[in-house]
Amino acid sequence: MHIAPFDNRNRPIVDADDACVPLNYFNIVKLQKGESYGYAVQGYETCIVPATGLVDVSVGGFTAAGLGGRGVDVWDGEPEGVYVPTGAEARITCTSDSAEVFVAGARFDEVLEPFAVRADEIDMVQYGSDDTKTHRKIKHILGQQQHGRVGRLLVSELYTVGAGGWSGFPSHKHDTDNLPHETRHDETYNFRFRPSYGSGLQMLQREDGTPGDAYHIVDGSTICIDRGYHPCCVLPGYEMYYFTILGGLTQRSLVQNFQETHKAQLHTIPGILDMVAKFK
Repeated sequence: MHIAPFDNRNRPIVDADDACVPLNYFNIVKLQKGESYGYAVQGYETCIVPATGLVDVSVGGFTAAGLGGRGVDVWDGEPEGVYVPTGAEARITCTSDSAEVFVAGARFDEVLEPFAVRADEIDMVQYGSDDTKTHRKIKHILGQQQHGRVGRLLVSELYTVGAGGWSGFPSHKHDTDNLPHETRHDETYNFRFRPSYGSGLQMLQREDGTPGDAYHIVDGSTICIDRGYHPCCVLPGYEMYYFTILGGLTQRSLVQNFQETHKAQLHTIPGILDMVAKFK
């Protein structure tokens, strides 16, 4: 499902119990200096990640001051985040001139402890190559390093490196719990482009060899993936970013099922197996 950019007025873009991706939650909160936004999502653990700007975050007695700090866009600095336990009340207060804040969530029943992830704690992996048109960088905010402190939520930022190219290839899916081959993880993306008038393509193929759907993605597009193989690409001359939310049905670690017709490409793209290992 493609959700075109719109002014959501700080209301969830993907709400709890969404019909397409019921394991995910996603909101974009925009604030001016001194403004605050509070929320609590029953049945979902969440993560607060400033896309731009600087915010203070409080969750009960826990406080993370000066979170974020990126300037004009998501390319201007490193991400930071705060983990918010299931159902907990969180408050975001803008301390810069303005801030745009992502709130990612995954369905989870247990209540854990809040914590902050600072820029020097981000787990980064870079893989692919210019020759294979797959060069990209992934910054895990809630990734492998936070595995014992989070329920079923994985949160990352993905960047194309250079201008143009493919992401999410070799094509893979994760819509069925069939261990050890695959896990059910709903996935939600929010895309940004540099320059902002750039654009790309999100493919969605339901079965191997069967024609599927394609969506024209622009700056601010949201994509919800419930099932199927789902590579995406950016036009030559532009850079692409996407904020990624993964919520598992029965476990946090993601097991990707690579499309049989393209599986041999796993051995032609540098570093891709290291990338696969980081989604835990």
